[in-house]
Amino acid sequence: MELERRFLKESELELRAEGEEPPKIAGYAAVFDAMSEDLGGFREKIAPGAFTKALGMDVRALFNHDPSVVLGRTKAKTLNLREDNRGLYVEFTPPASEAARSVIESIRRGDIDQMSFGFRTVSDTWEDKDGEIVRTLNEVELFDVSVVTYPAYPQTRVDVRGLDVAKRSFEEWVESMTPPLPDFQLMRRKLELVAA
Repeated sequence: MELERRFLKESELELRAEGEEPPKIAGYAAVFDAMSEDLGGFREKIAPGAFTKALGMDVRALFNHDPSVVLGRTKAKTLNLREDNRGLYVEFTPPASEAARSVIESIRRGDIDQMSFGFRTVSDTWEDKDGEIVRTLNEVELFDVSVVTYPAYPQTRVDVRGLDVAKRSFEEWVESMTPPLPDFQLMRRKLELVAA
């Protein structure tokens, strides 16, 4: 199976500034049992426990899934992942690079407020629910978690929070939501799977 990516709107990514320490970026890269946007003829949700086996993998934190902009890595202990009853929680310390500083500033300004994850499906279930095709990801092989520009799951949110930044309210976020751009290549492949 090909590598898939899911872009999340409300992954509650936040920037944490603690004294002189480098800022940390934290939030949810995935939320369990939340429906995605239409992914080209079907919608998708993530089952609780889908990431359990993946937590021991060498995972990277990226910007827009770009492997040339690494913001953290589990192997280097600059990225920490955990599953809780809400979803996949991530926390990482970005490097002191120009690319990372640019991402941090975009989060602080509110220009970027979303997350995503790159994965391969290990186990999934497809069902027809009242004429709507729903795919449930039961287990995935996780490759990256990413701060992103466009999401697929409207229940996720990315925020930047620090000592000098006021918290945006949930109502402000709801008012600012915009639909994600579709991943046409993925949509075509999934339609072929459904038609098969």
